Amino acid sequence: MMAWMNAEAFAETRATGRAVYYSRSRGKLWRKGEESGHTQDVLAILVDCDGDTILLKVKQHGDAACHTGHRSCFFRQLSDTGPINVGVKVFDPQAVYKQPHP
Repeated sequence: MMAWMNAEAFAETRATGRAVYYSRSRGKLWRKGEESGHTQDVLAILVDCDGDTILLKVKQHGDAACHTGHRSCFFRQLSDTGPINVGVKVFDPQAVYKQPHP
């Protein structure tokens, strides 16, 4: 998955060893799995050559990382006719989340 972090999310991620992101749409920290239980333990934090992007290697707990119910957020593949779904849902989002997700 791809997500944003701010300094506070990064600091909490490092302090707790659990993935914490910044939700730009909600304007607050997003502790991965706080609703779904699908948490991420951070195994390693890698930094790119420019020092402006990080990559978390995580152990995913629960069925999926994506709020749509797919294991990965990258479940659509581009084709000449448009995106096609190449992923399989592993859970029903309506059964997991209290609030609808976009």
